[in-house]
Amino acid sequence: MRLITWNINSVRARLPIVEQLVKEYQPDVLCLQETKVQDHMFPQGFFEDLGLPHLAIHGQKSHHGVATASKLPIGDSFQIDWCEKGDARHVAVKIDGMPTIHNFYVPAGGDEPDPEINDKFAHKLQFLDEMTKWSESLEGDSILVGDLNIAPYEDDVWDHKKLLKVVSHTPVEVDAMLKLMDAHDWQDIMRDFVPRNEKLYSWWSYRARDWSAADKGRRLDHVWTSPTLKGKAVHMEVIRDARGWEKPSDHAPVLVDFKF
Repeated sequence: MRLITWNINSVRARLPIVEQLVKEYQPDVLCLQETKVQDHMFPQGFFEDLGLPHLAIHGQKSHHGVATASKLPIGDSFQIDWCEKGDARHVAVKIDGMPTIHNFYVPAGGDEPDPEINDKFAHKLQFLDEMTKWSESLEGDSILVGDLNIAPYEDDVWDHKKLLKVVSHTPVEVDAMLKLMDAHDWQDIMRDFVPRNEKLYSWWSYRARDWSAADKGRRLDHVWTSPTLKGKAVHMEVIRDARGWEKPSDHAPVLVDFKF
C-alpha cells in the first residue's frame, strides 16, 4: 500500500497539483489536511476521475478539514470531535486487510506559546492531551498520519536554538508530543528511514523569497504506526519538489510504502 499524507492548504485551490501528485506517484491512499471546504462542496468527481473514488471527508467552511481518498473500498469511516469544538480535524477509515488509518490536523497553536494568554495554544495542548488518553486505550493495528504541527527533534527544524520559543518547537509542545508517542508506543516511520541526527523537513514558510535556498524548514507532518506494524514500512520520502510546484502548499507530501 502506498500512502501519501499532505496538508494541501485548500484542496479546491490546488486541484492541479493534486492531480500532478496522483499521476506521478500513484498513491493507494491519499490523506489530505486543511482542505477548507464543506462536505457538500468537496470535489468528489475530481477524485473519482483520478482513480481514487472512495472518500471519507470531514470538512467545514473556510477552515481546517481532512479528507482520505482511496483506490480500495472504504468499509467504514468515523470521526472524533476533539475538545468538543466541532472542528473538522480527524477522520479515520477502515479498508479491508489494512490497519485503521487515522488522518489528523492538529491545531497550529497561534503565535504565543503561553496557554494563559493564548487560547489557540491552550486548545493545542488540550488536543494533544486528549490524543494521548485516546492512544493509551487504542487497540488493534493503526496508522496515524497528518499535519501534527509539531517538530519534536532538534534536527526536525532548521535551527533548534532559534526556534525554542517559536510555536511548533517549544519544549512544552515537544514534551506533549513525546508523551503522546509513548502512550501507544507509536513508531515514527519517517525517522526509521532518516536518522534523528540528520535534517528532515516537510514544511517551508511562504515568507522566504527563495524557500529552497534558505531551507528554513520544519518537520510538521508525520506518519506513525502501532508497534505491531514495525518493519511493515519499506520506503519513505518527503516529496520536496512538490513545494516548488505551481501555486504550492507550504507543506510537502510525505510518501510511505507499506508491505502487509
